[in-house]
Amino acid sequence: MIEIAVCDDEQPSLERSSEQARSSAARLHLQADVVPYTRSDALLYDIIEDGTHFDLLLLDIEMPNVDGMDLAAQIKPHLPDAKIIFITSHTEYAIDAFELSVFRYVPKSDIAQRLPRALDDALRIIAVDADRSFAFERAGRMERIAYRAMNYIDRSGKDCVIHHAGSESRVRMSLQELVCALDSDEFIFIDRGIVVNLTKVKRVRGQSALLLDGTELPISRGRLKETKRALAVFWGSKL
Repeated sequence: MIEIAVCDDEQPSLERSSEQARSSAARLHLQADVVPYTRSDALLYDIIEDGTHFDLLLLDIEMPNVDGMDLAAQIKPHLPDAKIIFITSHTEYAIDAFELSVFRYVPKSDIAQRLPRALDDALRIIAVDADRSFAFERAGRMERIAYRAMNYIDRSGKDCVIHHAGSESRVRMSLQELVCALDSDEFIFIDRGIVVNLTKVKRVRGQSALLLDGTELPISRGRLKETKRALAVFWGSKL
């Protein structure tokens, strides 16, 4: 079951977006539960205080109490892997939306065409992500880590260390072997000894990559240009 939250203080817009979310899920033959909110602070309370989980959030940016930007910033630490789609009338928010690593930005002026596409893309990725994981053997037993949980990977002696969801897992293989095994454009080298998950990068500052969880990783001078290019392509795919 895919859990979807829709937050908009205008009832007609809320109903339209909620119905579109249900239609997209049905069209893709996915089971989804759509929960509508007219108050951003109510959604925030459910996530932070009650621990409610959502895979996808559709947020209007212009709302009273807590606006969509602040809402997303407060939600991210609690739901780091949730996909966020911003809906707004004001295009100047697009750059800020990138810094929050939102999945897609949909202007209300083109919502009829772009919201269905954004929803379809997000739901497909969520469905695929549920199955995408890396399996390995450690201490005689099999372990599995979802791609969406991985923040970055570095080296420790002959091992790779996968940093994921506040934990670490060691794998006896080279970084190059592990990247080949993952077989995903989301993972790139930013240094000869560091591989980062692009979905976890908030911004590049100088020669450092700042991740959503606050981790700051060094980018080698020789890989800085390629890292910025890869991020530009990744972020550009969200428009």
